[in-house]
Amino acid sequence: MDYDLLDTGGGDRAVLVLHGGSGPRSVTSIVEHFAPRARVLAPTHPGWSGTPRPDVFTGVDDLALAYLDLLDDEDLADVVVVGSSFGGWVAAELAVRDRGRRVGRLVLLDAIGPEIAGHPLRLPQPPPGAPGPDPADLAALRTYAGPGLADPKLLRRLARVRVPALLLWGEDDVVVPPAFGKAYAAAFPDARFEPVAGAGHLPALQAPERTFDLIDEFLA
Repeated sequence: MDYDLLDTGGGDRAVLVLHGGSGPRSVTSIVEHFAPRARVLAPTHPGWSGTPRPDVFTGVDDLALAYLDLLDDEDLADVVVVGSSFGGWVAAELAVRDRGRRVGRLVLLDAIGPEIAGHPLRLPQPPPGAPGPDPADLAALRTYAGPGLADPKLLRRLARVRVPALLLWGEDDVVVPPAFGKAYAAAFPDARFEPVAGAGHLPALQAPERTFDLIDEFLA
């Protein structure tokens, strides 16, 4: 599959960065954090930022398998996969399906994906007068995520993930609250949940110092 891919090249470690519904700009700080010392791969999901979406790409699994193919094609191992929001859902599905053991660590930031009772996903509403999300990006999100913006089967599939996972959550997230994140983390065999004070749904942008300290500690 053809898609836009930022590849920084070089570095001692490979990091795959998967953006959320607000597009590639939402993970720029993550890419910049890792780029000096790692090879960072940051694809733009087909359908975002004006990129075409193939008609056969209709689910999160299509993205997960495409990015696993990327890791296979590049023959990468011990890859750190970092996913924010919707990208976290893609990252989780990728880890579930990683039969080739390409993934070494998983970092999810305020990820959506599973259906968790009592915690429906609430898309953020822009303040009055502020621009809302790009309609084409929102349409792509709904195409991949489905009408419920969640997969009721994902939570139980996470038991297949054998790599350590770190789930970071903005304490003020109103899209998927910390209680959602704690339930998400509990479904992994080996996961750590960390709240991030002073952050909402995008902790890497809203509280970068604390967010990257936690990520670096996890990967050390």
